[in-house]
Amino acid sequence: MNKSTKTDLKQIGIIVFSFVMGSLITLSLLKWTPLLNEVLKNSSTVITKNGTYVYEKTSLSASVEKIYDAVVVVEAYAKGELISTGTGFVYKTDDKNGYIMTNHHVIEDFDEVKIIMTSEEETTATILGSDQYLDLAVLKIDKKYVTLVSTTGSSEDMNLGDTIFTVGSPMGYDYRGSVTSGILSGKDRMISVAITSSNNDWIMRVLQIDASINPGNSGGPLLNVNGEVIGICSLKLVDDKIEGMGFAIPIEYAMSHAKTLESGKKISWPVLGISMINVTSASYEYDIEIDKEIKEGVVVLDVSDKSSAKNAGLQKGDIIIAIDNNPTKDTAYLRYELYQHQAGDTIEITIIRNKKERKIKVKL
Repeated sequence: MNKSTKTDLKQIGIIVFSFVMGSLITLSLLKWTPLLNEVLKNSSTVITKNGTYVYEKTSLSASVEKIYDAVVVVEAYAKGELISTGTGFVYKTDDKNGYIMTNHHVIEDFDEVKIIMTSEEETTATILGSDQYLDLAVLKIDKKYVTLVSTTGSSEDMNLGDTIFTVGSPMGYDYRGSVTSGILSGKDRMISVAITSSNNDWIMRVLQIDASINPGNSGGPLLNVNGEVIGICSLKLVDDKIEGMGFAIPIEYAMSHAKTLESGKKISWPVLGISMINVTSASYEYDIEIDKEIKEGVVVLDVSDKSSAKNAGLQKGDIIIAIDNNPTKDTAYLRYELYQHQAGDTIEITIIRNKKERKIKVKL
């Protein structure tokens, strides 16, 4: 072996030795210095509890801790009898009070509302405001019962397939504090619900989820992986053929009305000034002849004197097919589009009269 070959082998040995020693030193530093801890803390797949690290890829336990004690059981009573059970969550406090958001249908028309905290403490809540169309209610309790306030997130920043979870009391007190998880299945879903009659007369724009929710979850928080509230669980589709279709009110929509509900003021909805019926029902319920080609829309049955509709020239028999170019397929959609506005706003209504389409400006 010549001198040059010996030199080359020596250099290779030095390189291999340096690589091995460098790796060992790096691993030692990661293990025995705070560097690894910082990496672990910034990992969404590692949960810290009691100073130890638990490696669980899909665990939401740290996020659950951020909301758990802010979630409450809501019990509604009539004449001393428990009638309705739901969920709520503390979304803010002031110097004296804690404020809880829940669904209107959980506390609707009941004499007394009781709140049960995760500590098992019970207190009576004051209903500050509630609205059936929003399906939202704001309750007030003494601040001394509040140990945690929820953090508000953004449903608008969520993408389809993002992980979500809920905390609630399905089937009432016995299953309080239940946690379920899933994904965001849909955004901007338009769901028809019955508000003032047995027929679906209102549209809700909601988030669709596949996390399990049941009676008692109503009013509970829908959360992102950071434990931030992005919605309020409100309803689900129930049928033998349906599984995993729940819906939540976007938190932005709820919070935009929170101050009004806190103040005890009723939500003011604009009035058009007509009685109406769906095109599909007009022919056989009121013997009104409708062009067979018209499958969707709302028929004006009567126009109130001195109303916005009367002043704008709407007439009995007009078929309303859109508001501000947004289709009004039925009375539920018409109310939804109308209630995006306030008194004093001017809207453009598209109608069909004498088989001709025309547009009319109406000041609400």
